[in-house]
Amino acid sequence: MKTTGYATPAGRCEIHVNAPAAGFGSLAAGRKTAVVTDTTIRRLYPRLLAGRDVVALPPGERGKTLATVEALCAKFLKLGLDRSSFVVGIGGGVVCDIAGLAASVFMRGVPFGFVPTTLLAQADAAIGGKNGVNLDRYKNVVGLFNQPRFVLVDLDFLKTLPAREFRCGAAEIIKHASIASPSLFETLEKLPGEWASLKRRDLEAVVLRSIEIKAGIIEADEKEAGERRKLNFGHTLGHALERVGRFRHGEAVSVGMAMAAAISEARGLVSGQEVGRLKRLLGRAGLPVRPPSDPGPIVEAMRKDKKRRGRDVHFVLLSGLGRAEVREIPFRDLEEHVRDLCQHR
Repeated sequence: MKTTGYATPAGRCEIHVNAPAAGFGSLAAGRKTAVVTDTTIRRLYPRLLAGRDVVALPPGERGKTLATVEALCAKFLKLGLDRSSFVVGIGGGVVCDIAGLAASVFMRGVPFGFVPTTLLAQADAAIGGKNGVNLDRYKNVVGLFNQPRFVLVDLDFLKTLPAREFRCGAAEIIKHASIASPSLFETLEKLPGEWASLKRRDLEAVVLRSIEIKAGIIEADEKEAGERRKLNFGHTLGHALERVGRFRHGEAVSVGMAMAAAISEARGLVSGQEVGRLKRLLGRAGLPVRPPSDPGPIVEAMRKDKKRRGRDVHFVLLSGLGRAEVREIPFRDLEEHVRDLCQHR
C-alpha cells in the first residue's frame, strides 16, 4: 500500500493506493456511516457491504441528477444520519459525484470519503473534490467543490471491470501525462496495448503517479482559478462529444485530446510529431481519436460548456508532450477548428 494525498484550506484528503476496500469502515472513524453505491457493485461485492446501511442507485449517467440527490438526502434522513455521521461512496465516477454532492448539502454538510471502483474514478474522478450532477444532459453544471476525507483505491475492483471501462480510465491517465509529465508519457508508451493485462506493480505505479500529478495540481489550485484548468485538457470537446451520445466519457475525452492536440499544432504550439505520438498512444490503449463527421451537434453542445466566458472559451492547449497552457480562444475560432477537424478527419 502507498499513501499520498493533498491539503487544501478546507482540510487534507488522504489517498491510499492498493489498499483493501474493507478498510473504509476504520477510515470513517467510527461514525454512523451510510454507504452510497450502485446496484452493480451491490451485486458483485455483497460481503463488502454486509451489515452496512446501504443505498444502491441505478448504474449509469442517466441517474446523475438533482432528483437523485434529493432522493438520497431523504434516505439519509430515514437512516437517522446527522451532522456527526459519515457518507462513503463506493463505485465509479457517477456514484462518487452523487454521493459527494449529497453529503455536502445534507444538513449543510457531513464528511465523506470515496472507494472508487473503476480505473477512471481511481486515477481521476474521485480525486479533487469536484462534486456535481448533470442538468438537461449537460455535464456537471450543478455542483460544488468539497474535499473527501479519504480516497481508498483498491486495485482488486479492476478484476471485474469491463475492458471498455478499463480503456476509459486509461484516457485520464494519458491526459495527466500529456499535461504534466513527459516521463510518465514515455512510461505509458512502453506499456502493452491492452492495459487490462498489466502486471499489478505496473498498474499500481501508473495509477499512483497519475494521482500524484492531479493531487499536486489540486493543492496549488483547488477551485480552478488557474493551474487546475489544465486538467480540462480534452474535456471541452470531450463533454460535447459525450452529449452527442456516441462515446463514453473516457472515449470522448480521448477524441477531445486528439482534437485539442491538433488545434495546438494549428496554432504553432506543438509539433506534428508530438501530436502523432499522442494519437498513437491513445490508439494503442484501444481508444478512439477521430471525431464524427458532423460538427454541428458538437458546436451546439460546446455553447453550454462551463468554461465558456461570453465570446471566449478557456481552452487547454499542449505546448509539448507533458506541458500544457490555458488560453482564451474566441468561440468562433474554436468552432472553425472543430468544423475543419470533423471535415478532414
